[in-house]
Amino acid sequence: MSEGLRERKKRQTRRRISEAALGLFVARGFDHVTIAEVAAAAEVSVKTLYNYFEAKEDLVLPPDEASPQRLADITRARRPGESAAGAVLGHLRHELRHRDRKVGLTAGFGPVFEMMRAAPTLTARLEDLGRQMTDALTAVLAEETGAAAGDQTPRVVAGQIGWFHSLVYGEIGRRLVAGEDPATISGALLELLDVVEETLSERTLGYATREE
Repeated sequence: MSEGLRERKKRQTRRRISEAALGLFVARGFDHVTIAEVAAAAEVSVKTLYNYFEAKEDLVLPPDEASPQRLADITRARRPGESAAGAVLGHLRHELRHRDRKVGLTAGFGPVFEMMRAAPTLTARLEDLGRQMTDALTAVLAEETGAAAGDQTPRVVAGQIGWFHSLVYGEIGRRLVAGEDPATISGALLELLDVVEETLSERTLGYATREE
């Protein structure tokens, strides 16, 4: 029970720090707020803050939520008979239907996206995250298919999957900033994924299908 209480307190502290940081970042801009100010607003020491978040950017994009392994993990966990592209499409559809926080489909998230787009370090972090996701997925596809060294097919397929994954996030951010509600965005993005699936080549949709 004591361990459960400690974990609960840690989650509460982490949430308090994150909420304080986002509030300050949205109000004043990411680059104009210091770590010391975030710590003061969350009523913790700077040392405590760094125990939970190693870098300032982690306050907005925590590694456990914005993981470079996201696409690779989705692919590894797919059902038998399902392709890598199909698995990611299905995962995104599930998140959109449930308006999952992981894709930012939460009321009031528009100002957060707007703040992120205005911060060069955060946009650079997002671009780097996208590259890392594609690289990790490329490695998984190459391993599963036994691709020969120099075979560019895994990277091309991973690049296409990474592209439509980024497209969804970009559209969510753009529409939230424009003031659209999460339900409307969810419907529009589900239709977009249908178009993406129709447009992708048969090679991409059938590549790296997990065996029964």
